[in-house]
Amino acid sequence: MPLAELHDALASWFGETARDLPWRAADCSAWGVLVSEIMLQQTPVVRVLPVWQEWLQRWPAPADLAREPSGEAVRSWGRLGYPRRALRLHAAAAAIVANHGGAVPSTYPELLELPGVGSYTAAAVAAFAFGRRETVVDTNIRRVHARLFTGTALPAPALTAAEMRLATQLLPDDGAASVRWNAAVMELGALVCTARAPKCGECPVRGACAWLAVGEPPPTYTPKGQAWHGTDRQVRGAVLAVLRLAESPVPRELLERAPADLGFDADGIGIPLAALHRLNPAPEQLERALSGLLSDGLAELHPGGLQLPC
Repeated sequence: MPLAELHDALASWFGETARDLPWRAADCSAWGVLVSEIMLQQTPVVRVLPVWQEWLQRWPAPADLAREPSGEAVRSWGRLGYPRRALRLHAAAAAIVANHGGAVPSTYPELLELPGVGSYTAAAVAAFAFGRRETVVDTNIRRVHARLFTGTALPAPALTAAEMRLATQLLPDDGAASVRWNAAVMELGALVCTARAPKCGECPVRGACAWLAVGEPPPTYTPKGQAWHGTDRQVRGAVLAVLRLAESPVPRELLERAPADLGFDADGIGIPLAALHRLNPAPEQLERALSGLLSDGLAELHPGGLQLPC
């Protein structure tokens, strides 16, 4: 199938089936797009939606977030995971206010200079917020390109220069068409050309798929998911859940031992505190978790104990 026909076929499919997501709305601000792109990293849409809506209601512009302590960003991040992203968004908001008059910059180089913004996010915001012709390559797009054009079940474990060249070659020349192509390929990977159970019968370009043409060969490697249960990350998350609800510093002793052992009134943080103690982390694991939160700037040590950054 000629490339122009692929462009048209996916654009038509996207127009008919694309999810109605608020950050795709015509009236969504560039700030809203930036927040969505940071939140969607390694986090599914269904979990992001309510948190994104709460953030945009509370902080509709970068200046609104920049005026708050960074700990409020961590608190409102909830259970999205990878909470350092909240700190990066707060730092980006401050940089936008300080260096760009409070308006999200519109070009890839300017976006790339913002704290916590990498090449993918800069390209995505430039494309989806400002309509620029940029090469947007996320996990879903890489998988569609691998199957549709190279005939492999999965892309390489890490992004390659060859993948970026292919993605750039596939972009329509027209700016608006390139934005739609990026969004359509991403949506195809999210909804149809999925990693584990692709719905090839629903694919609008299955007739041009190189992977189907060669008999759907299996992947050459098994993707490794990240462990959670019993890990330092789980303990860190449990400690952060306590700090998010705490209105004052939480004594380290309370984090280390059950409240009943201390005779401490844990009302308000009792539920997450009990969840932390149910994990029963070894003392050295809890210490690693606490040290990591402090070194990452997700918590601060005060005379009374730990709390979110002020």
